[in-house]
Amino acid sequence: MKTRPVLTTAVVLALSLASFAGIADARPGNGGSMGSRGSRTWSAPAPTRTSPYGAAPMERSIAPQQQAPAYGRNTYGAPAYNNGMMRPPSRHPFLTGFAGGLLGAGLFGLMSGHGLMGGVHGLFGFIGLLIQIALGIFLVRWLFGLFMRRQGGNASAGNGGFAPAGNAGRSAANNQRTIQIGPQDYQAFQQLLLNVQAAWSQQNIPALQGMATPEMVSYFNQELAGLASRGERNVVSDVRFLQGDLSEAWSENGYDYATVALRYSLIDLTTDMMGRVVSGSSADPVTVTELWTFVRPSAGGGWLLSAIQQTR
Repeated sequence: MKTRPVLTTAVVLALSLASFAGIADARPGNGGSMGSRGSRTWSAPAPTRTSPYGAAPMERSIAPQQQAPAYGRNTYGAPAYNNGMMRPPSRHPFLTGFAGGLLGAGLFGLMSGHGLMGGVHGLFGFIGLLIQIALGIFLVRWLFGLFMRRQGGNASAGNGGFAPAGNAGRSAANNQRTIQIGPQDYQAFQQLLLNVQAAWSQQNIPALQGMATPEMVSYFNQELAGLASRGERNVVSDVRFLQGDLSEAWSENGYDYATVALRYSLIDLTTDMMGRVVSGSSADPVTVTELWTFVRPSAGGGWLLSAIQQTR
């Protein structure tokens, strides 16, 4: 009988922790580390004042894994990889994952009750989906070849009000070069943070396709499908950027990359389809620190989200 209060307290504590975990993991990315950072995907981003202890290793990525340890095998219990000195075969950051994005959209349409093809704008039949994928890959390859023949841009300098970069100028190799990030770039990063959260809450996949790489869109599709399969919906609101600084910025294979530490607060609420609260709070904001990586063609163009990593 004396142990009953202890057991009751333990159960309450466990439920509280589970509820807190649900709050932390419901936002875009589900509190995980995913995406690609070019040849640095499996290397640890440089620490910053916003993220002094670095980032957790990637859990999901289309980038091929390298062979040298970097993050540390013992820290996370899985192999990790070095600082990009062994560059994997070049992969197109926009083309790779194209099919995954379309199939993910189909999965979300199925889970949302719109049919398998509901998420890919009304294709009828799996053969039609395969044809669209093939045509899309052909078109993207042609446009990429045209773009590569015309490329040749540069980047501007400045820090745009973010904190100065901690170690953004670390040495690069294998056709990598350090680039400068200017005020307009930082403004774009901050706006993408807000826009991605808004599109996620609206389950607006077409909007996300204009803000993130096909790989990241496919992950968002999978997460939205998982919520739909459980009869749930996650809504984030009142997103406020608090602090940010540059971890590293570089160019390789015709693309610019920038990894930025971002600290922001938001209301993170998950409900069932009847509007009943599953996790989170409509009144209490949570504060999040993540590292977001953005990519764009070196010749010019808008930034797209290509990776999200959690801090250690």
